[in-house]
Amino acid sequence: MTKAARTARPPLRVLVLHGPSLSRLGRREPELYGTTTLAAIDRALRAQGKRDGLTVRCRQSNHEGVLIDSLLAAADDGTGGVLLNAGALAHTSLALADAVRAVAPLPVVEVHLTNTAARDRPALVGAACRARVEGFGAASYLVALRALAEVLAGPKKGP
Repeated sequence: MTKAARTARPPLRVLVLHGPSLSRLGRREPELYGTTTLAAIDRALRAQGKRDGLTVRCRQSNHEGVLIDSLLAAADDGTGGVLLNAGALAHTSLALADAVRAVAPLPVVEVHLTNTAARDRPALVGAACRARVEGFGAASYLVALRALAEVLAGPKKGP
């Protein structure tokens, strides 16, 4: 066995959770959320993940409990990190915020297509997350994934 084969590690896994109504992206209020579909976002995330040495799994649910169950399971199944766009639940769900806290130290990054702070939305879930990326449209997901990849790679040596 070569040294490279001995030291090669399997790709880290990242879970992407999309909350309520995000399945309607591309058709839902395009003036606010753009015309990119959720399927296109998921394809772009998988492709970017592959370039970054990550395996990206995507899941959408309109149900708070499914999102919570998925998040809790990720903490136990070897998932390296989570991108979470909880949709409107991000502003109202104490249960989802508690689930984010319950999976620590698993890094969870909140993602939003729009700048929710500019619309005076509270950040209940975001306050529990490691970081938040919002306001870049569909690109918010890619920015968040690249940042999460850096976190998962660990600290760099040197300047």
